[in-house]
Amino acid sequence: MGIKAKIENMVSAITIDQKIDLKKFSETVKGLEYNPDRFPGIVYRIKEPKLAMLIFSSGKIICTGARSQEDIKVAVQKLKSKLAEGGIVVKKEPEVKVQNIVASANMDVNVNLDILAMECDNTEYEPEQFPGLVFSLDEPKTVMLIFRSGKMIITGAKTSEEVDRAAEKTKKAVEEIGAVI
Repeated sequence: MGIKAKIENMVSAITIDQKIDLKKFSETVKGLEYNPDRFPGIVYRIKEPKLAMLIFSSGKIICTGARSQEDIKVAVQKLKSKLAEGGIVVKKEPEVKVQNIVASANMDVNVNLDILAMECDNTEYEPEQFPGLVFSLDEPKTVMLIFRSGKMIITGAKTSEEVDRAAEKTKKAVEEIGAVI
């Protein structure tokens, strides 16, 4: 592969098979943010790896800020410990599902966004509104923000392999269309 993307954020959904009394949990355990008037869940921030978890009474948890599968594994272990601190014993291993990966990549070429917008059906480009071009792929199902500098932001992937494939396909499309400056 000629282009390597860097994962900036992995958002995952973690499910434990039990309800959580958020009020009781937040009163029992230190280091949690709970303000039900502003947000219906608990915010649990972890310093290492630096990420945040949104814990809901349904037993659903959204984990954001991870940069790898390993970060997510560490986060789940810390979550289980924090829950245990509050008297919540997780009986079976939580279900973890990556929902979205945001990554960045550099094509190492400048891109003529006007040509790309005219020659490609799967683009949106309004330079008066935003300096980047929105480029969509069906396979893998991802959306890229492409800038004149050749830098891009990749969203929508579920695996690091999809991220790299999307970056590679995007660069290939830019070259084939002749949008390289």
